[in-house]
Amino acid sequence: MKTVISKDGTTIAFDQAGSGPTLILVGGMFEQRAMESETPQLANLPLLAEHFTVVHYDRRGRGDSTDTLPFAVEREIEDIEALIDSLGKEAFVFGISSGAALALEAAIKLGSKVKKLAIYDAPYNDDEAARAAWREFRGQLAETLAAGRQADAVGLFMKLLGVPEEQLEEMHHYPMWPMWEGIAPTIAYDAAATGEDASVPAECAASIKVPTLVMDGELSYPFMHESALTLAKAIPNAQHRTLGGQTHEVSAEAIAPVLVEFFTG
Repeated sequence: MKTVISKDGTTIAFDQAGSGPTLILVGGMFEQRAMESETPQLANLPLLAEHFTVVHYDRRGRGDSTDTLPFAVEREIEDIEALIDSLGKEAFVFGISSGAALALEAAIKLGSKVKKLAIYDAPYNDDEAARAAWREFRGQLAETLAAGRQADAVGLFMKLLGVPEEQLEEMHHYPMWPMWEGIAPTIAYDAAATGEDASVPAECAASIKVPTLVMDGELSYPFMHESALTLAKAIPNAQHRTLGGQTHEVSAEAIAPVLVEFFTG
């Protein structure tokens, strides 16, 4: 494990593997280095380390990284910038799910420090009912976290995904539940990165100048395909790709070759 100090004094913990151009992996909701989810699996795949200096980090408030309040999306962008500056002048950046939303914001704010951007299943949704549900969720989340009800905060997010009440009760017994509950305040960080109503930020995305790969999974949530198409159309130098047979929980073996082709091309 290595660490870097972000602009506001927060310690950001990361693992580094391989050699070559820097590739920073930005995890989604709940993800951290200690998990066995999509981003950690990708980080541990030897293929990426054959081509890049792979940086897999704990976002602030998770794992071995610390946190500093008050939070703003700009602080997480500064975390990415600190990682880039510690390893050179620029980096490739890949983000998944809500981490894709953060990676997109970083590409907007950091300019040429992000050499190329790749994102998978950014959770934007232009549907009017979905936008209303997202606004309601963010309001309830703020109230729940302010009251210190971290388990309920995790439950709110799961219900937003459509998890029924009876299944939610079962999830409290999952081995990962204590970890999820422990980092529940960072749900608000992902929510902030995704936006006030989670609509596709087409106007902002249009300011991204670097080559961008916008991906979604063939078997993922249908709205993510539509959002990916909208983003790819809005970003001037973007291409779109749907990964066949992949759900939102994309396999490392499926996405890694695509990332290698894009970032080295």
